[in-house]
Amino acid sequence: MNFLDQMKKRYTVKKYNPQGKITEEKVAELKEILHLSPSSINSQPWNFVFVNDPEQKKRLGEKSYFNKEKVLQSSHIIVFQVIKDVENFEKQIEENLPEGAVNYYHTMVKPKGEEAVKSWLRHQVYLSLGVLLSACAAMGIDSTPMEGIEPEGYDAVLNNGKYETLFAVVIGERDETDANQPKFNPKKRLKAEKVIVEA
Repeated sequence: MNFLDQMKKRYTVKKYNPQGKITEEKVAELKEILHLSPSSINSQPWNFVFVNDPEQKKRLGEKSYFNKEKVLQSSHIIVFQVIKDVENFEKQIEENLPEGAVNYYHTMVKPKGEEAVKSWLRHQVYLSLGVLLSACAAMGIDSTPMEGIEPEGYDAVLNNGKYETLFAVVIGERDETDANQPKFNPKKRLKAEKVIVEA
C-alpha cells in the first residue's frame, strides 16, 4: 500500500483496544523519526516525552478532560513540549548551531519581541506533530493528537523543568467498534480545489 492510500486510511482514533501494544521496535523508530523532524534554522526547541507506565498514564489521564479514556487505553502517550525560557533557547542555539543560523534568529526573529519568539518556538513543535502523524500512518499505527489536555497539569506530573507542555498524541491500536473509523464515518474535507491552488 502506498503512502497516499495510508493517509486515506488514517483517522483520529476515538476508542483504543487496551490490549493493542506498539512494539518497542516501532516505538524506537518513532523516536528516531521525531528526532529527525525539521525546524526553522534547525532550532529544535522541543522535548518529546514517551510514556507507557500505567501509573504515569493514569496521572496524565486525570489531566486530559474528555481524552482520559484514550490515554488509559492507549499503548503510549507522547507529550510534546517546548523550551520555556528564551534565554535557555538562545544558549542552546549558540552552542549548537552555525553562526549564520544564530544571526538569522537575532536579526529576523528576536527583534519581534519575546511573545513573538515564543510563538515561533511553538510553531516549530507543531511541525514535528505533522511528521509524527504521517509516520504513524505509514507504519500502520493508530494515533490521536490532543490539545484537549491541561498543559500545566501535565507539567506537574512530568516535572520537566526546562520545558512546558503544548499538546500530546496517544498511539496504539484502534478498537474494532470505534465509530470514528472511515468505514463507519467517512472522512469529510473541503473540496481540493478550494484549498489547493496554483499561482
